[in-house]
Amino acid sequence: MVGIEKLPKAFSVSFQDLTLWNVGAQFKAKWGWPSEVLKPLSDVLVRRIDPLENNTSPNFLVTLLTIHFDGSIETRNPVPRKTIKGKLFKVFPGDVVFSKIDVRNGAIALVPEGIENCCVTSEFPVYSVNTELAIPQYIKLLFRTKAFMRILNSMISGASGRKRIQPSQLESVEIPIPRLDIQHKIIKHWGKSETTRISLINQIVSMRSAADNCLLKALGIKIPLPKPLRGVVIQSWKKYERWDTFFYRPDFLELECQFDNLNVALFSDIAHVSSRPWKRSDFPSGKFRYIEISSVSKDHGIRNVKDVMINNAPSRATTLVKEGDLIISTTRPYLGAFAIVDKSYDSCVCSSGFALIDYVNEKVINKNFLLAFLKSQAGLRQFERRMTGGLYPAIVKDELMKIKVPIVLMDTQEKILIKIQEVESIINEKNRNATRLKKKTKTEIEDMILGLRPVEGI
Repeated sequence: MVGIEKLPKAFSVSFQDLTLWNVGAQFKAKWGWPSEVLKPLSDVLVRRIDPLENNTSPNFLVTLLTIHFDGSIETRNPVPRKTIKGKLFKVFPGDVVFSKIDVRNGAIALVPEGIENCCVTSEFPVYSVNTELAIPQYIKLLFRTKAFMRILNSMISGASGRKRIQPSQLESVEIPIPRLDIQHKIIKHWGKSETTRISLINQIVSMRSAADNCLLKALGIKIPLPKPLRGVVIQSWKKYERWDTFFYRPDFLELECQFDNLNVALFSDIAHVSSRPWKRSDFPSGKFRYIEISSVSKDHGIRNVKDVMINNAPSRATTLVKEGDLIISTTRPYLGAFAIVDKSYDSCVCSSGFALIDYVNEKVINKNFLLAFLKSQAGLRQFERRMTGGLYPAIVKDELMKIKVPIVLMDTQEKILIKIQEVESIINEKNRNATRLKKKTKTEIEDMILGLRPVEGI
């Protein structure tokens, strides 16, 4: 049988084949290709050791890479060379880079075009691809297969949390390297599907923007483009709130002028911020579901909560939430990680990084309309203006209370919400289609690389 097989409850391994003293290490991928197609990775990946010159100035700025578990790569902010211990090595577009520690979690990637003048530490081995045998994009697709990840996880060694995979281990892995024309067909099949999926995602982005514009147009608000502050700023004393110049960025002031001509209420006039600490007696099972900052997003609300044992509760897990509460992320609030707690998340615990709104005056404003406005550009721009801090900018309660919210007739609010809900319904369907397409294509590509699905007749 080809593909990924579960290990039986009991099995035997000859001593000469025993590489690591653990059960998982005995996993072997069963490729559905002829033996002549299978080659060690060392045939297609050539180790690149290109050290950064030692004579660089201590203040010379270097840009390191971050490899995410999904195989994506991004550059970090440049830092002086003197702040990094150990040797640094150059990487170039088209190189393969992996993290010795986190490769088992998926931190192995192909450096994309456009990332230049970057480097990594010795914890990140670098390879160039032998393009006479393999197409870099094919190697990237192979790295994302379940079979390849199982192989990597069978190699791990070391103490818990610091399990490394050495370059020699990776290089010895046998993988299918079919003819270049077959690799091209696999890549083309993936690319065609990905083009369709990206088109759906772009449609979703456009529809969200249109819904935002519809809301703001109905309120009579026009969002000015961000304008950096230059030169001298003159501000009337009665409107002088803060000493920091960022607060008086021209586009912030333009938006403020528009609010002066609208019927608005301060957040403090229509909502109440509360603290609701949880007690052990709230969770007789000894665990709770935890909503951390990353569990909430502007577009999807609350997702991916995790179970946490009371005895191991994070120090920031402080607040009990109830159905109908509005939670607002006070850390980087311009990202719009705000949500109304629905029934499925009742009695969860949320991070202290959220402001808990347990009351909204719904005689004046619909709670869903309030949420829609706060997540609009008119709301987020106010959060951006009023936040403080450098690395982790946040908004404090007193500043949150000063956010201005337009008040319109309830009938107008309902009409706006109906339009937004209609758009969200279409967006949800497109999201489902994009997810289904991604899952279907991933399975097809996996089967092609495993040798379970014919490639010639794609």
